[in-house]
Amino acid sequence: MKIYLTFLLVCTSLGLISQNLVTMTPVEAESKVDFKIRNLGIKVGGSFTGLQGSVVFNPGDMMKTVINMSVDATTINTGIGARDKHLRKEDYFGVDQFKKISFISSSVVNGSKTGTYIVYGNLTIKKTTKRVAIPFTTAKKANGFLFEGSFELNRRDFEVGGNSFSLSDDVTINLSVLIK
Repeated sequence: MKIYLTFLLVCTSLGLISQNLVTMTPVEAESKVDFKIRNLGIKVGGSFTGLQGSVVFNPGDMMKTVINMSVDATTINTGIGARDKHLRKEDYFGVDQFKKISFISSSVVNGSKTGTYIVYGNLTIKKTTKRVAIPFTTAKKANGFLFEGSFELNRRDFEVGGNSFSLSDDVTINLSVLIK
């Protein structure tokens, strides 16, 4: 009888813990993955679509939050067809071989201000994976949450674009991801 009660207590405890964790997916139609970079001193930008993934989200304990997302690298769109075609080639994103850009979190911590967070994880572009930190905020929306953040990376760290006198190495990535 004692074993049965212990088992029941453990199962009930696990049930209560798991109720705090909600797995959600991104709503692509209401999300944006944009980038900005300087080319010949002028800021130019573009976007990616094909957002997929999952978020195990616990707003009461961000340490239990897990983010796993990817975008379709073939969807790069700068508004200039010839540039997009060039960016899909091997010296940039090599989309024939590397169709996805992915991010897998390793931890999420509270930021320095209330309502801010930092997600740490591995970003993979082409064949290179690097640890990045992405500061973000969350806002409760109908049946979901809006995650917004921005971070910089060096494109050359991911072997995107090689040496260029006209193209900056630093790229700013802006995220606005609705999860439900």
